[in-house]
Amino acid sequence: MKKLKFYIIGFIPGLLIVFFILNKKGASCSGYLPNSRVIAETLSKEFRYSEGFKNEMNTYKIDEKFIKDSIITNGKVDFDRSHAQKKPCPDYLIMYPEKDPAYEITFEKCEENVTLNSLRKLK
Repeated sequence: MKKLKFYIIGFIPGLLIVFFILNKKGASCSGYLPNSRVIAETLSKEFRYSEGFKNEMNTYKIDEKFIKDSIITNGKVDFDRSHAQKKPCPDYLIMYPEKDPAYEITFEKCEENVTLNSLRKLK
């Protein structure tokens, strides 16, 4: 029992110190999940738009800022309908919002750029 007390006395302050240090550096554990990794990699690349995608953006009156800041950033990758192992450029499908989706985007993520292929409004 005495060893447990010493362990807890050292463990709790250690957790608090690590938490505050990592929090100040902006570290987060959420980037390890597949959905987060695909989105982070996608946002770090140059965006290209297919002609069909540009037409759909005009039809639905959606701008690039909404696509990047809302649909891609807060969307959910549907891995069942994506081809993540396809070479050389895997293609993905993102649904936004996560619950009760209103938009669906398909895109190819290559080494240097992302090509957005289709935009569908589900509602």
